[in-house]
Amino acid sequence: MIEVSNVSKTYGDTVVVDNVSVTLPRGGILSIIGPNGAGKSTLLSMIARLTPLSVGSVVVDGMDVTTTPTNELARRLSILRQENHIAARLTVYDLVSFGRFPYSRGRLTPEDVHHIDQAIVHLDLQDYAGRFLDELSGGQRQRAFVAMVLCQGTDYTLFDEPLNNLDVRHATGMMKILRQAAREMGKTVVIVLHDINFASTYSDRIIAMKNGRVHQQGTPEDIIRADVLQDIYCTPFEVHDIGGKRIVTYYD
Repeated sequence: MIEVSNVSKTYGDTVVVDNVSVTLPRGGILSIIGPNGAGKSTLLSMIARLTPLSVGSVVVDGMDVTTTPTNELARRLSILRQENHIAARLTVYDLVSFGRFPYSRGRLTPEDVHHIDQAIVHLDLQDYAGRFLDELSGGQRQRAFVAMVLCQGTDYTLFDEPLNNLDVRHATGMMKILRQAAREMGKTVVIVLHDINFASTYSDRIIAMKNGRVHQQGTPEDIIRADVLQDIYCTPFEVHDIGGKRIVTYYD
Protein backbone atom coordinates (compact mmCIF):
# COMPACT_ATOMS: atom_id res chain seq x y z
CA MET A 1 0.00 0.00 0.00
CA ILE A 2 0.94 3.66 -0.31
CA GLU A 3 0.80 5.61 2.94
CA VAL A 4 0.73 9.39 2.69
CA SER A 5 1.23 11.00 6.10
CA ASN A 6 0.81 14.72 6.90
CA VAL A 7 2.09 15.77 3.49
CA SER A 8 2.18 19.43 2.51
CA LYS A 9 3.62 21.39 -0.39
CA THR A 10 4.17 25.12 -0.30
CA TYR A 11 5.61 27.57 -2.79
CA GLY A 12 6.55 30.66 -0.81
CA ASP A 13 3.38 31.67 1.02
CA THR A 14 1.14 29.57 -1.24
CA VAL A 15 -0.04 26.23 0.14
CA VAL A 16 -0.80 23.82 -2.71
CA VAL A 17 -1.23 20.60 -0.69
CA ASP A 18 -2.23 21.09 2.93
CA ASN A 19 -1.50 18.37 5.52
CA VAL A 20 -2.84 15.41 3.54
CA SER A 21 -2.92 11.95 5.09
CA VAL A 22 -4.39 9.10 3.08
CA THR A 23 -3.83 5.40 2.51
CA LEU A 24 -3.97 4.00 -1.03
CA PRO A 25 -4.65 0.25 -0.80
CA ARG A 26 -3.17 -2.28 -3.19
CA GLY A 27 -5.21 -3.34 -6.18
CA GLY A 28 -7.95 -1.77 -8.25
CA ILE A 29 -8.45 1.73 -9.61
CA LEU A 30 -8.39 4.77 -7.36
CA SER A 31 -9.36 8.09 -8.93
CA ILE A 32 -8.49 11.51 -7.58
CA ILE A 33 -11.02 14.18 -8.52
CA GLY A 34 -11.63 17.78 -7.59
CA PRO A 35 -11.69 21.31 -9.04
CA ASN A 36 -8.73 23.03 -10.66
CA GLY A 37 -6.13 24.03 -8.11
CA ALA A 38 -7.21 21.40 -5.60
CA GLY A 39 -3.70 19.91 -5.42
CA LYS A 40 -4.43 16.65 -7.24
CA SER A 41 -1.48 16.64 -9.63
CA THR A 42 0.92 17.97 -7.01
CA LEU A 43 -0.06 15.18 -4.60
CA LEU A 44 0.48 12.56 -7.31
CA SER A 45 3.83 14.08 -8.20
CA MET A 46 4.97 14.02 -4.56
CA ILE A 47 3.98 10.37 -4.21
CA ALA A 48 6.21 9.62 -7.20
CA ARG A 49 9.05 11.76 -5.82
CA LEU A 50 8.97 14.09 -8.81
CA THR A 51 8.08 17.00 -6.52
CA PRO A 52 9.86 17.35 -3.17
CA LEU A 53 7.74 17.26 -0.02
CA SER A 54 7.69 20.40 2.09
CA VAL A 55 6.73 18.29 5.11
CA GLY A 56 5.37 14.79 5.73
CA SER A 57 6.22 11.38 4.35
CA VAL A 58 5.22 8.95 1.59
CA VAL A 59 5.85 5.24 2.09
CA VAL A 60 5.33 2.64 -0.66
CA ASP A 61 5.21 -0.94 0.66
CA GLY A 62 7.42 0.09 3.55
CA MET A 63 9.85 2.11 1.41
CA ASP A 64 10.21 5.82 2.13
CA VAL A 65 10.19 7.49 -1.29
CA THR A 66 12.63 10.19 -0.18
CA THR A 67 15.39 7.73 0.75
CA THR A 68 14.78 4.69 -1.48
CA PRO A 69 17.32 4.37 -4.35
CA THR A 70 15.83 5.58 -7.62
CA ASN A 71 16.30 2.30 -9.46
CA GLU A 72 14.60 0.35 -6.69
CA LEU A 73 11.65 2.76 -6.50
CA ALA A 74 11.29 2.68 -10.30
CA ARG A 75 10.70 -1.07 -10.14
CA ARG A 76 7.82 -0.54 -7.73
CA LEU A 77 6.15 2.67 -8.89
CA SER A 78 5.74 4.40 -12.26
CA ILE A 79 4.02 7.61 -13.32
CA LEU A 80 2.70 9.29 -16.44
CA ARG A 81 2.75 13.03 -15.98
CA GLN A 82 0.22 15.39 -17.48
CA GLU A 83 2.82 17.06 -19.68
CA ASN A 84 5.35 14.90 -21.50
CA HIS A 85 7.96 16.65 -23.61
CA ILE A 86 10.73 14.64 -25.25
CA ALA A 87 13.26 16.56 -27.29
CA ALA A 88 14.75 13.54 -29.06
CA ARG A 89 13.07 12.18 -32.17
CA LEU A 90 11.94 8.74 -31.05
CA THR A 91 9.84 5.97 -32.48
CA VAL A 92 6.98 4.47 -30.52
CA TYR A 93 9.11 1.37 -29.94
CA ASP A 94 11.98 3.48 -28.60
CA LEU A 95 9.68 5.30 -26.20
CA VAL A 96 8.02 2.15 -24.87
CA SER A 97 11.43 0.55 -24.38
CA PHE A 98 12.32 3.32 -21.89
CA GLY A 99 9.93 1.60 -19.51
CA ARG A 100 12.46 -1.24 -19.18
CA PHE A 101 15.39 1.00 -18.23
CA PRO A 102 15.20 0.21 -14.47
CA TYR A 103 15.85 -3.42 -15.41
CA SER A 104 18.00 -3.30 -18.54
CA ARG A 105 19.95 -0.05 -17.96
CA GLY A 106 19.72 0.44 -21.72
CA ARG A 107 20.74 -3.08 -22.76
CA LEU A 108 17.53 -4.87 -23.65
CA THR A 109 17.26 -8.57 -22.86
CA PRO A 110 14.82 -11.01 -24.53
CA GLU A 111 12.59 -10.60 -21.47
CA ASP A 112 12.60 -6.81 -21.92
CA VAL A 113 11.68 -7.20 -25.59
CA HIS A 114 8.80 -9.47 -24.57
CA HIS A 115 7.46 -6.80 -22.20
CA ILE A 116 7.83 -4.10 -24.86
CA ASP A 117 5.98 -6.13 -27.49
CA GLN A 118 3.28 -7.00 -24.98
CA ALA A 119 2.72 -3.35 -24.05
CA ILE A 120 2.56 -2.29 -27.70
CA VAL A 121 -0.08 -4.93 -28.41
CA HIS A 122 -1.96 -4.06 -25.21
CA LEU A 123 -2.31 -0.43 -26.38
CA ASP A 124 -3.04 -1.47 -29.99
CA LEU A 125 0.06 0.31 -31.32
CA GLN A 126 1.41 -2.44 -33.60
CA ASP A 127 0.88 -0.34 -36.73
CA TYR A 128 2.73 2.60 -35.22
CA ALA A 129 5.68 0.91 -33.50
CA GLY A 130 8.18 2.11 -36.12
CA ARG A 131 6.75 5.59 -36.53
CA PHE A 132 8.18 8.69 -34.91
CA LEU A 133 6.21 10.35 -32.12
CA ASP A 134 5.98 13.65 -34.01
CA GLU A 135 4.20 11.81 -36.82
CA LEU A 136 1.36 10.71 -34.55
CA SER A 137 -1.82 12.36 -33.40
CA GLY A 138 -2.04 13.56 -29.81
CA GLY A 139 -4.16 10.56 -28.87
CA GLN A 140 -1.74 8.09 -30.44
CA ARG A 141 1.18 9.67 -28.60
CA GLN A 142 -0.77 9.47 -25.33
CA ARG A 143 -1.33 5.75 -25.84
CA ALA A 144 2.39 5.31 -26.50
CA PHE A 145 3.24 7.00 -23.19
CA VAL A 146 0.75 4.79 -21.36
CA ALA A 147 2.36 1.75 -23.01
CA MET A 148 5.74 2.92 -21.70
CA VAL A 149 4.38 3.16 -18.14
CA LEU A 150 2.75 -0.28 -18.26
CA CYS A 151 5.93 -1.72 -19.79
CA GLN A 152 7.80 -0.64 -16.67
CA GLY A 153 6.10 -3.53 -14.90
CA THR A 154 5.51 -1.80 -11.56
CA ASP A 155 2.90 -2.76 -8.98
CA TYR A 156 1.78 0.87 -8.69
CA THR A 157 1.01 2.95 -11.79
CA LEU A 158 0.13 6.62 -11.45
CA PHE A 159 -1.54 8.58 -14.25
CA ASP A 160 -2.06 12.35 -14.24
CA GLU A 161 -5.00 13.05 -16.54
CA PRO A 162 -4.25 10.23 -19.01
CA LEU A 163 -7.34 11.07 -21.08
CA ASN A 164 -5.79 14.28 -22.42
CA ASN A 165 -6.03 14.56 -26.23
CA LEU A 166 -8.37 11.55 -26.44
CA ASP A 167 -11.82 11.65 -27.99
CA VAL A 168 -14.73 9.85 -26.35
CA ARG A 169 -14.08 6.50 -28.03
CA HIS A 170 -10.37 6.47 -27.21
CA ALA A 171 -10.92 7.82 -23.70
CA THR A 172 -13.33 4.98 -23.03
CA GLY A 173 -10.85 2.53 -24.52
CA MET A 174 -8.09 3.93 -22.31
CA MET A 175 -10.16 3.48 -19.15
CA LYS A 176 -10.91 -0.11 -20.18
CA ILE A 177 -7.18 -0.74 -20.64
CA LEU A 178 -6.42 0.66 -17.19
CA ARG A 179 -9.21 -1.39 -15.66
CA GLN A 180 -7.81 -4.48 -17.35
CA ALA A 181 -4.34 -3.64 -15.98
CA ALA A 182 -5.83 -3.50 -12.49
CA ARG A 183 -7.95 -6.63 -12.76
CA GLU A 184 -5.87 -8.95 -14.92
CA MET A 185 -2.33 -7.71 -14.29
CA GLY A 186 -2.85 -7.04 -10.58
CA LYS A 187 -1.72 -3.43 -10.75
CA THR A 188 -2.73 -0.62 -8.44
CA VAL A 189 -3.84 2.19 -10.76
CA VAL A 190 -4.09 5.73 -9.37
CA ILE A 191 -5.56 8.29 -11.77
CA VAL A 192 -6.15 12.03 -11.62
CA LEU A 193 -9.36 12.60 -13.56
CA HIS A 194 -11.45 15.61 -14.49
CA ASP A 195 -14.29 13.53 -15.94
CA ILE A 196 -16.50 12.64 -12.98
CA ASN A 197 -18.46 10.05 -14.94
CA PHE A 198 -15.32 8.12 -15.84
CA ALA A 199 -14.33 8.21 -12.16
CA SER A 200 -17.78 6.97 -11.19
CA THR A 201 -17.90 4.20 -13.78
CA TYR A 202 -14.40 2.73 -13.56
CA SER A 203 -13.14 3.42 -10.03
CA ASP A 204 -13.09 1.12 -7.05
CA ARG A 205 -12.40 4.08 -4.78
CA ILE A 206 -12.41 7.86 -5.20
CA ILE A 207 -10.52 10.58 -3.37
CA ALA A 208 -12.02 14.06 -3.76
CA MET A 209 -9.72 17.01 -3.09
CA LYS A 210 -10.57 20.66 -2.49
CA ASN A 211 -8.33 23.57 -1.49
CA GLY A 212 -5.29 21.31 -1.16
CA ARG A 213 -6.94 18.85 1.22
CA VAL A 214 -8.72 15.51 1.01
CA HIS A 215 -12.34 16.60 1.20
CA GLN A 216 -14.03 13.21 0.88
CA GLN A 217 -12.98 9.65 0.11
CA GLY A 218 -14.77 6.36 -0.36
CA THR A 219 -16.48 4.20 -2.95
CA PRO A 220 -18.25 5.71 -5.98
CA GLU A 221 -21.50 5.22 -4.06
CA ASP A 222 -20.10 7.37 -1.25
CA ILE A 223 -18.77 10.17 -3.45
CA ILE A 224 -21.02 10.32 -6.52
CA ARG A 225 -23.90 12.02 -4.75
CA ALA A 226 -25.43 15.35 -5.64
CA ASP A 227 -24.82 16.91 -2.23
CA VAL A 228 -21.21 15.73 -2.00
CA LEU A 229 -20.32 16.85 -5.54
CA GLN A 230 -22.00 20.22 -5.10
CA ASP A 231 -19.97 20.77 -1.94
CA ILE A 232 -16.74 19.88 -3.79
CA TYR A 233 -17.31 21.80 -7.02
CA CYS A 234 -19.73 24.54 -5.88
CA THR A 235 -21.98 23.63 -8.81
CA PRO A 236 -25.44 21.97 -8.79
CA PHE A 237 -25.44 18.31 -9.82
CA GLU A 238 -27.99 15.65 -10.60
CA VAL A 239 -27.09 11.98 -10.24
CA HIS A 240 -28.83 9.35 -12.37
CA ASP A 241 -28.74 5.57 -12.14
CA ILE A 242 -28.08 4.31 -15.66
CA GLY A 243 -27.33 0.64 -16.14
CA GLY A 244 -26.37 0.29 -12.50
CA LYS A 245 -23.83 3.15 -12.76
CA ARG A 246 -24.07 6.61 -11.23
CA ILE A 247 -23.94 9.17 -14.02
CA VAL A 248 -23.93 12.88 -13.26
CA THR A 249 -25.21 15.91 -15.08
CA TYR A 250 -24.43 19.45 -14.02
CA TYR A 251 -25.53 22.93 -14.85
CA ASP A 252 -25.25 26.47 -13.58
